[in-house]
Amino acid sequence: MKGRRTGYAVGSGGLRAGSLRSFRGKLAACPTVGANFVRGSSIESFQLGPNDDFMTNPLTQPVDLDRIARAVREILIAVGEDPDREGLQETPQRVARMYDEIFGGLRKDPAVVLRKTFTEKYDEMVLVKDIQFESMCEHHLLPFFGKAHIAYVPRGKIVGLSKLARVVEILAKRPQVQERMTEHIADLVMGELNAKGVGVVLEATHTCMAIRGIRKSNAICSTSAMRGIFKDNPPTRSEFMALVGKS
Repeated sequence: MKGRRTGYAVGSGGLRAGSLRSFRGKLAACPTVGANFVRGSSIESFQLGPNDDFMTNPLTQPVDLDRIARAVREILIAVGEDPDREGLQETPQRVARMYDEIFGGLRKDPAVVLRKTFTEKYDEMVLVKDIQFESMCEHHLLPFFGKAHIAYVPRGKIVGLSKLARVVEILAKRPQVQERMTEHIADLVMGELNAKGVGVVLEATHTCMAIRGIRKSNAICSTSAMRGIFKDNPPTRSEFMALVGKS
């Protein structure tokens, strides 16, 4: 099956324009591509269409655990280890199962959890803060973790508070960058609830800069995304930031 050429942009680090071949090696790491995965090693084993949207079209094929295990074994050999010694004999399989777990969000649709709503006249801010999350930086495949704060002003319908946490959980369990994750949460809540506005703040520690490179373990990255009245009405934005302790 041949991949269709496309000129669509797909987000940070992904396809910008032109040919599918121009992003060999990036496709598998970019969870916003919206690709229909078919087993195989060549770029032609992926097919993209102009209507693909990964946030609402999760992958359907199971994780190839054996392939991950083989790759981990090769990594151990490449760094000079003996994958057959006692402590490492089952490591490739353990790592494969771990990836199946921590990338489980690739096979879930976060929009679905927001579709059970309740009609209410409430029109003030709804805030759920300090939602713990753990994700994996797609640049180095190292964890980043922290907390999310999500607020919205309803337009006639509300959603169960746990559903906001579930959206965070699903999006976190993918190869991610914090900036994109923040934007996706805001867009999903805004779109699915038809809210008057949405505010999202994420705060996280990134081990890719804590245990390697610059090694600044106390650094915290904060990102925000504002939609609707949170963006257009300064008092609403200020109230939100004050409630999450960012004023």
